[in-house]
Amino acid sequence: MAVEPVVYGASERPPRGDYSRAGADYTCPQNYAAYTAADHATYHKLYERQSALVPGLACDEFLAALPSLGAKDQIPRFEDINERLFKATGWEVVAVPGLIPEVPFFTLLANRKFPVTDWIRTPAEFDYIVEPDVFHDLFGHVPLLFEPVFADHIQAYGAGGLKAHRLGACEQLSRLYWYTIEFGLMRQKNGLRAYGAGILSSSGELVHAVKSGEPQRIALDVLRAMRTRYKIDSYQQTYFVIDSFQQLFDMTTPDFTPLYAQLKHLSELPADALLPEDKLIER
Repeated sequence: MAVEPVVYGASERPPRGDYSRAGADYTCPQNYAAYTAADHATYHKLYERQSALVPGLACDEFLAALPSLGAKDQIPRFEDINERLFKATGWEVVAVPGLIPEVPFFTLLANRKFPVTDWIRTPAEFDYIVEPDVFHDLFGHVPLLFEPVFADHIQAYGAGGLKAHRLGACEQLSRLYWYTIEFGLMRQKNGLRAYGAGILSSSGELVHAVKSGEPQRIALDVLRAMRTRYKIDSYQQTYFVIDSFQQLFDMTTPDFTPLYAQLKHLSELPADALLPEDKLIER
């Protein structure tokens, strides 16, 4: 049976990607021969720009792991990354044609397999792309999979996602993913730093999230994050802050079933909401 593409957020444009290549689990071989010289040049330019920006803005763990990604001047081969990644934390990256449904996504994470879109943006999308591409997934997500505690957190998130699906709570859990794994900040001894992939792979949002005085930064509270809607087409108005990956793992280890029950009786919050009980974090 053919698998179907997934529409991202409120977008009316069907996602790109050749889903006819995907198996029942939505994975496919990385079609490395299909990359053009222009594709490799785009990846190289993106890598060079972003790697020059992350010092002083990305968390220490990301900076330490980034060299493990390998090739900089061309799109890496996934099997080359996996040789290093599996030895480090037991994870591997697998190719997918684009966004995939919740259950296959959670299932892959629960089995320590991270889905990476295997196509790359066009030059016209160099500064901003709505859907994740191979650069976002590799540069933004994969380096921290070399960090053992964070790697364990991602696997636990996958297992929790399967449970959330059974309980009809995927929307609430997806907000936590958005505000941590995609757009999370961390307090370190040298100040606020980014660990979320959506920040780390974006030149504009990286500076906005860490240095700008515009957004509000709030100490992470799981229930608070699950109530909060988010923006997909602009910089975030709110960022949630942790102190360490161990703290994030400990906060998300308990059973979320009671939280899902609470959320049924709580109103959703706009992306720029500020509550009296919020603990604001200074830059």
